[in-house]
Amino acid sequence: MDYLFEDRKDAGEKLFSYLKNFNLKNPIVLALPRGGVVVGAEVAQDLQAPFDVVIARKIGAPGHPEFGIGAISEDEIPVFNKEASQYFRPDEPLVKQTIDEEIEELHRRIELYRHGKDLPDLSNRTVIVVDDGLATGVTAAAAGKFLRNQKPAELILAVPVGPTQISQDVLTSYDQVICLHSLSDLRAVGLWYDKFDQTEDEEVLQILKRFH
Repeated sequence: MDYLFEDRKDAGEKLFSYLKNFNLKNPIVLALPRGGVVVGAEVAQDLQAPFDVVIARKIGAPGHPEFGIGAISEDEIPVFNKEASQYFRPDEPLVKQTIDEEIEELHRRIELYRHGKDLPDLSNRTVIVVDDGLATGVTAAAAGKFLRNQKPAELILAVPVGPTQISQDVLTSYDQVICLHSLSDLRAVGLWYDKFDQTEDEEVLQILKRFH
């Protein structure tokens, strides 16, 4: 199998090589932790743009946490997959418990990564949301819907790899979706990286410290 990227750093460099051709007015890069931080840092550094994180968490199906049925971002408003919404309701006790747990983790990450602070003023800025790849897209959609309320001039999602068919929730959450490699057989994002080790909190904090 041919890998598309050596690692997340390589993916970030290639993503920047594409983005540098755009007329990005007053850009700021926001990464989705954890893996997206390594990619986004390369983009922000090369664009010479401010860098921070926006937090969103997947909501797993009760009993099957690996199966994402939705996501939640910093506005704490759950976004559900259309397919999942036929079978799960936010007020169901097990779903509500899962949402509450993800909100708790969301708060932990805001405190850890941003010391509890709100995002900077995004109004009239080009906001570029970066992740290391797009799978179902529900997490990116939740982040996009939250950021839309911050009144950016333009909201862009930029990922190195994703599916050919991007969900409508993602497409409607952003003004533009940039995906370097759209694959009909995506299967899993990590398959397209030679090195796809788990990104730990410590690495995220070290990267953020460079920018702050």
